[in-house]
Amino acid sequence: MDYSLMFPQGADRNYKLLTDEAVNDLSIDFITGTLTDQKTEQELIKSAMIKITDDPEVIRYRCDVFDDFLRFPKLRDAMIELTLKLADLRDLERFQKDQEASHLWSLINRIREIDDYVSCIRMIKDTLSGLDIHSEGLLSLKKMVTDIERDSGFDELKKDIDETLEKARALKSITIGVNLDAFLRPRVAGVISLNDTKFTDSGLMKRFMNFANQKDGLTHGNDVSSIKQFHPANERKSTKTLADIKKTPAAYFGMDMEAAPATGDDPLSEAIKKPVTDILKHTTNEIKSTLRRYVNTSGYTLTKLLPEILFYVRWAELVDKIKETGMPMCKPVILEPDERNCSFRELYNLKLVINKVNGEDINIITNEIEFNDEQRIFILTGPNRGGKTIFTQAWGLAMLLGQLGIYVPASYAAISPCDNIYTHFPADENDTVDLGRLGEESKRLSEIFDVATSRSIMLLNESLATTSVTEGLFIAKDVVKAMRYLGARAIFNTHMHDLARSCDEMNSEVEGTSKAASLVTGVHDGERSFKVSLLPPQGISYAKDIALKYGVSFKQIKENIDSKTS
Repeated sequence: MDYSLMFPQGADRNYKLLTDEAVNDLSIDFITGTLTDQKTEQELIKSAMIKITDDPEVIRYRCDVFDDFLRFPKLRDAMIELTLKLADLRDLERFQKDQEASHLWSLINRIREIDDYVSCIRMIKDTLSGLDIHSEGLLSLKKMVTDIERDSGFDELKKDIDETLEKARALKSITIGVNLDAFLRPRVAGVISLNDTKFTDSGLMKRFMNFANQKDGLTHGNDVSSIKQFHPANERKSTKTLADIKKTPAAYFGMDMEAAPATGDDPLSEAIKKPVTDILKHTTNEIKSTLRRYVNTSGYTLTKLLPEILFYVRWAELVDKIKETGMPMCKPVILEPDERNCSFRELYNLKLVINKVNGEDINIITNEIEFNDEQRIFILTGPNRGGKTIFTQAWGLAMLLGQLGIYVPASYAAISPCDNIYTHFPADENDTVDLGRLGEESKRLSEIFDVATSRSIMLLNESLATTSVTEGLFIAKDVVKAMRYLGARAIFNTHMHDLARSCDEMNSEVEGTSKAASLVTGVHDGERSFKVSLLPPQGISYAKDIALKYGVSFKQIKENIDSKTS
């Protein structure tokens, strides 16, 4: 079975990885940490998030699957239950790979595998049969499990497995003898008998007192037929409740042996496996005979679904919480990649709404933006703390979520998928020692252009701002012209207002299909805000606004001085 909830049957599973810089600049770790507090789940979800595909068929497939997960909380609950079974299967798979396949416990685990496989198939079928699902992904999964159950003789299989397990479970206890040397060190141990009843225990302290009160404290000879005292096993017990396990199933994805130990996966079982298997030859042969009938039945392929299920469930949970805040989230319309267009209404930064979900009292400003034949490169200017970085990141995250199949933080989104997202944010000071800040920034820009294509998007945040205005502007113009020539989509947020004023000049100097345009944030209808508008750079007017707002214009300072001296 080569089934996936992330890729339709027969689709190419090609993707590009987000760069480490993009992972950092888009705050991927922060986002996965919001989705779940379990490290294992975070790594599984992150692994999916950093793989970029621009195949419209694949993206639409994912969007529809996610839509079903979002519409049906019952589906999410059932799928989390399923992950517990898948975790047990994964645990068995890892154990089987590390052990000899011939001994009794491997055979028992094979039975458990088939039993769990049957349970998983039926659980999936029962869940999906009761829901009005629409996505190709879940409809094909429903058909697959229905066909498997119909064609595999599950009723007979289940009966065989139950009967075989019952025979194996007849063994309830083992009597072990241990010979000691002159210094009371264990030298030889062996299995004395296999029993169909469990030992009973009257209490460790009571046994110790009885032993201590005996005249010589020893049992003469080695006849153990009358001995019923024994030291109880130190059973490993998990403090986790079922609710805890349902909440964090990935913690049991072969990671927590106490929660779901594999049969025989302990030193004592390893030590006695041969004599037990030898004594139970008849039972072992019966188990082998039963398993040969189902040699092609394997539940391990189902475990591949676990990270995909967790991905959809955790994102659906977050989207539900975001909707409860009143902020819009929408299913994106997927355009053809070669169009290189995208349009958003009421777009906002996912990180901001996550803070709102977590209880922060914050007023989130939404914006409209459209990339088309008239404008694919935006030179974004505005005052400090005017929202330039927030907006730049908002667009990058919206594109990423849309291509993952997740709802987008906007009321409407139509996107031509990109083949990758490249970011150029200020570097850590420690990374610039060898080349200097300008050299390091230039090197990273060059590396981006080495791999970027016309389908790529670029997010530049205050790039080339650490050198002189003249030098920075010279390089920045060349970078923008290169973007135009390449045909990429980009947001370049900067304090270099002369760069934004040069859009017409750069468009005329280089032929290309991506035109540059000036975008301004921080002021709207004459008032300071986080709204983004297609306007020429404001330049000095922003400085005047800031001076007036904080009372540092000459007129305001003069009036303040005069008031103190009058």
